[in-house]
Amino acid sequence: MERNKRILGLFFTKGISVDLWEKKGLLDREKIIYEKLIEKKYFSKIFWFTYGINDKKYEKNLNGNIQIIPMPKIFWPKGGKLVYSFLLPFIRRKYLKQCSIYKTNQMMGSWTAIFAKWLYKKLLVLRTGYTISLSLKNPNTIKKIMARLVERFSYANADCCFVSSRFDLRYIKKKYHTKNIVCVPNFIDINKFFPLGFLPKKELIYIGRLSEEKNLVHLIRALRKTNFNLDIYGKGHLEKKLKSLAKKNNVRVLFKGSVPNSKIPKILSDYQLFILPSFYEGMPKALLEAMACGLPCIGTDVRGINEVIKHNYNGLLVKTDSKSIRRGVLKLMNDKKLRERLGKNARKTIEREYSLEKVMKKEIKIYDRLLK
Repeated sequence: MERNKRILGLFFTKGISVDLWEKKGLLDREKIIYEKLIEKKYFSKIFWFTYGINDKKYEKNLNGNIQIIPMPKIFWPKGGKLVYSFLLPFIRRKYLKQCSIYKTNQMMGSWTAIFAKWLYKKLLVLRTGYTISLSLKNPNTIKKIMARLVERFSYANADCCFVSSRFDLRYIKKKYHTKNIVCVPNFIDINKFFPLGFLPKKELIYIGRLSEEKNLVHLIRALRKTNFNLDIYGKGHLEKKLKSLAKKNNVRVLFKGSVPNSKIPKILSDYQLFILPSFYEGMPKALLEAMACGLPCIGTDVRGINEVIKHNYNGLLVKTDSKSIRRGVLKLMNDKKLRERLGKNARKTIEREYSLEKVMKKEIKIYDRLLK
């Protein structure tokens, strides 16, 4: 099929809207690869099938021929989004039939794309940024059992699967015997995220959700009696608990809330050190963005992070306990030359492996192979 006639249908994660992306400051980051695919004339049009009732207004913020197909208002009451996830293939038949290929944004709601694939005989790329069954701790919970059923069903019905980390690739191949799977990492627009050359005035920064898996309790405890300042960007249900913990331990923490992704490069340039102390990750975008901006980074030696950080080359890897995190912080904050070396190598890593152009070329090759 000629490129100028191809149309991509992107299925948003169940319950996710463009409005939510905008409110969380993610729209600028999430839209860019689709704008580039239109700009390079790989697709003539891209449909976004979303779960927002007011999403249409954001079309004016999208460069290129991206059309938002929002959820009808009738499905807004509680439980309606789940119902819509099953009815979308019928309700949006007019648009789905025009598509050359479908793509999911995450695993949740992937059944919608699979039903559309069955109905209209289209190709399906199943993309997941993280593997749900790996992120749930208790192996016997109903949630984990359901996650594995959804994953098994989805991987069996996709024409090609994208995962963001090599760890997830190995896990899924072994768990579900999936063959048509490739690692397509998260990307960074290196023309937006780059070292600005400022002399950093602030000390430590964390960007991400305020939730249990991010291990922020141990990070705050690690900073006791260090006199270092930590700024936390992001929102989450642990905010009140973390504020109380910081006050109790006399740790200077500022909670800055969420900011648009477009402002992150300037914010990062004002800090000496980025920290990601998580218990596990998929392919952490915040870490990639910090590395692209030339920041020295500390990350815990867990899946998702240790795939990006090579210890003592482009960052430091530490254990998840507060003593290990503390040692890493002290080592870097007391060694300016080490910070500079790690920061330079971090930038090189992003340019070499995670740039938008490199990741997009990899995606395009896969689309070409499928559509032939």
